[in-house]
Amino acid sequence: MNVLHRLLKLTPIAAACAAPLAAWATNGMNMEGYGPVSTGMGGASQAIDHGTAAMAQNPATLSLMAPGSRFDAAFGVLGPKVASSMTGMPTADSGGTSYLMPAFGFARRSGNLTYGLGMFAQGGMGTEYDANTFLAAGSGQPVRSELGVGRVLLPLAWQVTPALAIGGTLDFMWAGLDMRMAASGAQLGAMVTGVSGNLGAAMPALAGAPWARIDFSNDNDFTGKASSTGWAAKVGAVFVASPVVTLGASYQFKSSLKDMKTSDTGASMSAFGGFADSGRLTVVDFQWPSTAALGMSWQATPALLVAADLKRIGWSSVMKDFRMRYDSAGMGGSVSFTLPQNWKDQTVTSLGLAYAVNNALTLRGGVNLADNPIPDAYVNPLFPATVKNHYTAGIGYRFSTASEFNASLTLAPESKVTSGQGVVITHKQTNVQLMYTYRF
Repeated sequence: MNVLHRLLKLTPIAAACAAPLAAWATNGMNMEGYGPVSTGMGGASQAIDHGTAAMAQNPATLSLMAPGSRFDAAFGVLGPKVASSMTGMPTADSGGTSYLMPAFGFARRSGNLTYGLGMFAQGGMGTEYDANTFLAAGSGQPVRSELGVGRVLLPLAWQVTPALAIGGTLDFMWAGLDMRMAASGAQLGAMVTGVSGNLGAAMPALAGAPWARIDFSNDNDFTGKASSTGWAAKVGAVFVASPVVTLGASYQFKSSLKDMKTSDTGASMSAFGGFADSGRLTVVDFQWPSTAALGMSWQATPALLVAADLKRIGWSSVMKDFRMRYDSAGMGGSVSFTLPQNWKDQTVTSLGLAYAVNNALTLRGGVNLADNPIPDAYVNPLFPATVKNHYTAGIGYRFSTASEFNASLTLAPESKVTSGQGVVITHKQTNVQLMYTYRF
């Protein structure tokens, strides 16, 4: 079977998996690492061979793989624990405690050229609060959010010289969002930035309502009620500075996603007193940020590998505001809303070790250190992307020259912030990644 035939056989797998795989906020909305080899080492990835997960980080490191083909099938479970509390109110625990993330990658190195195909969940965030919590604002209905972003990637890497390799990917992206949000009429009114038609004329009357809601959500774990597609790309380079030192760098460009939209009647607005309307909800210009990364690895001994990365994620250019527009299908007219976010750019440091116990067994450990990109005043209990530090461990076992298994465990200690509305939000995580590799 030739390589083109293999790629064509894999394409339906990508299509079948092409749904917004919900992930959880770690480095902002990004994952702390991609693939258990990198994640087990604190997310370090820029200058090490860690399989086809390189497509999601530094594609030039695909040139570090041995000649031949490689297929990786991965599965992740993200286990967040989020709670929100307010003085005089019972604590609201988020029911969103387990999110599943399948992924795969295929790569073939032929001479100086490496190419392939992959699918990875990029990241996301979300929460689930019951109807009887204070976050439901007395509406008697649950509140929730679930944002997922994923990519199908086409990578290409070229060994320019024995020491230098360059690479890049073209990424097809998709995004999906569910949201069920409740607030007082006054709070909702404070988010309004523009109105038109009959719906706009009704908005002043809703300002005094004890609660008002915006809802667009489905029961599918893999697709959001509002969705969009688009494109992105990344470039990278790897330089083998000496037999024991490798340097790497990459740049992921800001995405070009279309506006996320529901169907014409896929969203609703409602308020105390019987007001109810259905229509289309559009999330305006939601994009994924650019990321610049530098890294190095040091083969300290034949058994011990040390790696370190530094990333800068450009959240400020994409998360200044979260903008939505609701177009009524019943009353006519529209309302535009803005939730101020004012996220800061985020610096992430990844440090990791890998120790080869023998030819079959490898042990890994690392840390992933970051600042919280969201100013406390703007943290929303529906989008608490506030986790900062992660402590990781991993294991790899090679059954044969062709077959290998890797796993990682991430523990993110509890972060605690108080929003501008006085809501205390705590967030911690336990995440697992598993991957089976077959070489041929």
